[in-house]
Amino acid sequence: MNREYPSLPIPGVAAIIVREEAILLVKREHEPSKGVWGLPGGVVELGETIEEAVCREVKEETGIEIQPIKLLKVLDSITRDESGKIRFHYVLFEFLCKFLGGELKACTDAQEAMWVSLDNLDSISIMPWTRRFIDRIYSDLKAHNITLS
Repeated sequence: MNREYPSLPIPGVAAIIVREEAILLVKREHEPSKGVWGLPGGVVELGETIEEAVCREVKEETGIEIQPIKLLKVLDSITRDESGKIRFHYVLFEFLCKFLGGELKACTDAQEAMWVSLDNLDSISIMPWTRRFIDRIYSDLKAHNITLS
């Protein structure tokens, strides 16, 4: 199935990984949102669970190992072209994940990968909805005194 102008929505995953007051972000290599910082993730492959997919995608993009802790949200990401035709449509499963280990490096589908201090998110180009989502999740973690380091 084509990712651009698909005939059906495509299932995808993304990971929120918080470590020592920083969140793992990747600069996207491909559209949609090429060159913009966002959460690591990608498309679910045939025969894998969404949990397996998020672990594989994070490893492929960043070189690190994670453990999914909780499914936080399921949302639609729909991008239309100038004529109104659907160019991209993903159904995204957003997971809170725990960092297990590995050396951080940008790998496939990522131009760069880095831990970004939650206080410095305004200093990078990040999608507004992604920023709001990160802020809300981090606020919830602090309110419940949850640490994932």
